[in-house]
Amino acid sequence: MRFQIFIFDFDGTLADSGPWMIEALNKVASRFGLRALSREEIEDMRGKDNRTIMREVGVSWWRLPQIATYVRRLADDAPPPPLFEGVPEMLRALHGAGAKLAIVSSNSEITIRRALGPENAALISCFGCNASMFGKASKFRQVLRQTGVAAANAITIGDETRDIEASRKAKIACGAVGWGYATPALLRTHNPDYVFNAPADIAALS
Repeated sequence: MRFQIFIFDFDGTLADSGPWMIEALNKVASRFGLRALSREEIEDMRGKDNRTIMREVGVSWWRLPQIATYVRRLADDAPPPPLFEGVPEMLRALHGAGAKLAIVSSNSEITIRRALGPENAALISCFGCNASMFGKASKFRQVLRQTGVAAANAITIGDETRDIEASRKAKIACGAVGWGYATPALLRTHNPDYVFNAPADIAALS
């Protein structure tokens, strides 16, 4: 097996939380006095990196922790998002082949476990949750320390440019999924090691 551990993002990678996130963004705009975005503008944002989105929406760096805490509270109170088709089978295939599985996410562990369900959650060796917007690199390193896997034997898989940036910072191979928030075209401009078109493509690495 090429990789001993697969470190997944959650929202937009394992779970289809896009529809919920659009509703949450409207609530964030109202709560924090930000400019509300139309669905057309949100779709256009999929082709822009996270820092550009922050500038255009008018989010200050110092407000990120407050916004993140508010969004996590909304997520904890909402029904869990559905997993993308093929995700449970992919997780079982990787686990069955002997790989360790981990999740690093800005979301909370309780929300992620609810979405996964007991059987899928039992496959996850390590959760690194409540990550800050640009703080995933430290969570990746924490996962490696806890699991005892070297960075050279790990891969992260996410759906945003910040996931790729964090992987490079942690010196871990990275894969990007084409079914999440950022467009495949944008993700490719950040040169991930892999681009996956379906969960089965990830399972094929086992």
